[in-house]
Amino acid sequence: MISVFPKTLIATRFLSRTRPRIHTPKLTAIRTMSSSTQRMFQLKLDPITGNSEWVVIEDNDDGDESFAHNFHQPLLATTSYLDMLNDSPRNTAFRQAIQKTITKPCHVLDIGAGTGLLSMMAARAMGDEGRVTACESYLPMVKLMKKVLRINGMEGRVKVINKRSDELEVGLDIPSRADALVSEILDSELLGEGLIPTLQHAHDNLLVENALTVPYRATTYGQLVESTFLWQLHDLHSIEATVSDGIQLTPPGLDSVLSVKRQQYAMHCNPIQEEIKLLSEPFKIFEFDFWKRPESSGETELCVKATNDGRIHAVVSWWVLQLDREGTIYYSTAPRWISSPTITSPVGWCDHWKQCVWFVPGSGISIFKGEEIHLHATHTETSISYNLDTQVPTSEILNHRCMTGDLQLVLPPERVAIYGDKGWRLSMLKAVQSMGRDHPLCLVADDSVFLPLLVAQLSEASHVMSLLPGLKERGLQYLQAAAHANGLSRNCIEVLEKRVKQLTMHDIHQKKVDLLIAEPFYVGHDGMLPWQNLRFWKDRTTLNDILSEDALIIPSKGILRACAISLPDLWKSRCCLSNVEGFDHSVVNATLGACSNLPELEEGPCLPFFVWQCGEFDVLSETFDVMEFDFSKQICLCQGKSQVKFTKTGVCHGFVLWIDWVMDLQNSVVISTGPDRRYWKQGVKLLGTPRTVGPQRSRNVQACSAVLEACFNPLQGELKIILDFL
Repeated sequence: MISVFPKTLIATRFLSRTRPRIHTPKLTAIRTMSSSTQRMFQLKLDPITGNSEWVVIEDNDDGDESFAHNFHQPLLATTSYLDMLNDSPRNTAFRQAIQKTITKPCHVLDIGAGTGLLSMMAARAMGDEGRVTACESYLPMVKLMKKVLRINGMEGRVKVINKRSDELEVGLDIPSRADALVSEILDSELLGEGLIPTLQHAHDNLLVENALTVPYRATTYGQLVESTFLWQLHDLHSIEATVSDGIQLTPPGLDSVLSVKRQQYAMHCNPIQEEIKLLSEPFKIFEFDFWKRPESSGETELCVKATNDGRIHAVVSWWVLQLDREGTIYYSTAPRWISSPTITSPVGWCDHWKQCVWFVPGSGISIFKGEEIHLHATHTETSISYNLDTQVPTSEILNHRCMTGDLQLVLPPERVAIYGDKGWRLSMLKAVQSMGRDHPLCLVADDSVFLPLLVAQLSEASHVMSLLPGLKERGLQYLQAAAHANGLSRNCIEVLEKRVKQLTMHDIHQKKVDLLIAEPFYVGHDGMLPWQNLRFWKDRTTLNDILSEDALIIPSKGILRACAISLPDLWKSRCCLSNVEGFDHSVVNATLGACSNLPELEEGPCLPFFVWQCGEFDVLSETFDVMEFDFSKQICLCQGKSQVKFTKTGVCHGFVLWIDWVMDLQNSVVISTGPDRRYWKQGVKLLGTPRTVGPQRSRNVQACSAVLEACFNPLQGELKIILDFL
């Protein structure tokens, strides 16, 4: 996540009053200003070591070359700006609404201006007169916006201010209050980018009374659904009752000690449409007007009638944007099973806005067709939450959390689902059993809370130490409570509150480690590329001096695997920009990590995605091994080359890469994280130009085979990929 600290260096959630839309939690920023220059300190995380360093970004005209040198992929490639700018229905709706709303010269304010697209639309709508102020606090985006304005001849028409909107002052930054507001500060939940406080401050301090606004209004909708898949993403306690390995991560009395955060989760619901049973008609939840000052909080009571028998596992929600006052221009994030003659949903697929899922606690609520259930919805400045009438009231949930105190361990939904997966748990059990019982000292290197309990239970003579580099104190308190609840001695698991580099023989009681083990799972890595979990290999290398000569390592190796894939929707959302609603955006492609028509020697980055959520996709080749990482040895440069055999005729848009973890020395226990595994993200390398491919002797294809070559650099944790079609 990118966060920005205002001049007082107090943490805040918003950036311009809005934050960049980003896929991976890798960057933090602090912004400073002086009378002559603006500067931002960007915190760069090295996922292989877990270390971080500050990089300085200056506001100058020297371009981004020096800064790009410090980052090994385009700085803004992990944001959703590119996907947003490739969303033609969105762009068209804003253009039409701005042209319809701003019909005469006036002062227009654009908050969270990004590349300046809406600012330029407003300037064009007013002709040669009028004034546009573009407010954007994220310095790299400001620098990019200035390039876009320059190439479109708009430098003199749009004034760019590198501040948060709540830092703007009339008479200092802008000469007078603005007559109109154009802004797009919406996330999948609607409120998460600070829509409410942004509008409040703007109406109080920056806009004239009865100012024009685009958009005009936003309305949220919801629907009750049954879905086993969604249930498995959060209800570990109920699922654990069906497993037989003897480990209880959520023991009786501590059934909610390990859980997901009670919030809405952005998710593409269309891919699981066939797994969803609709239990109600869509219902309206909240309405937010941009043209007037909103309230900081609100609530509503709804009586929802069931349309089917079933068990309510979740509330699926979306929003509809009314961009003009008259109600003729709309944009919707509704799933494809929702249709309306007045609303134009995005054509195809886009990743910057998804549906949202709110998990109903526990195993859900049984309901019969025709039965009514009361839904209580509340919103704060930044989020929306729900409570159904037979659920535990929110106050009781808070009281329970107070009783459990710091034992509350919050993990991502996918990790909770993995911990409840019978196949995964059985694989881990077999892997540990295959190593035998004679391991006096075991060190768990990652943030796993399952493995310490498993090893301690299977090897009663073992002393288990855990690093928990991300969970730290929370993980320590959880493991102590869970160990006791599982009938283990509270002292059998020890958490070392030191970084890997700081560990000495003194810390491990002068005994060398006999078993080094990991899932691997690192808190904060869930949005990163698969090979960035090779942090385990780096840690194993750092720990080499405290490992016994015959120490066993689990996993024993990792196998980088790949396949060719057709991904038309994802490719369209990541392809190079040229003309966006009449404005040249070609200068942003390299910075935003576009995948096509890039200058020579430049290529699009490999990015992490849940492939199953990437719209239409089709695997076109056999799965092939690219290279192996041998964890019995110290980390080193690795290279691999493989022939790609296409098995199906189709358009190849790129390659999907992942790591399969071999968990035993006999190569019989393998944890796959490939595209058919929905709890892991894969790396996607898109082609600059899609190719029509097919098996040997296929007609009308551009390639029957290809060669994929890869090189892993342990110093940077990067994977260099070279493709050659034959």
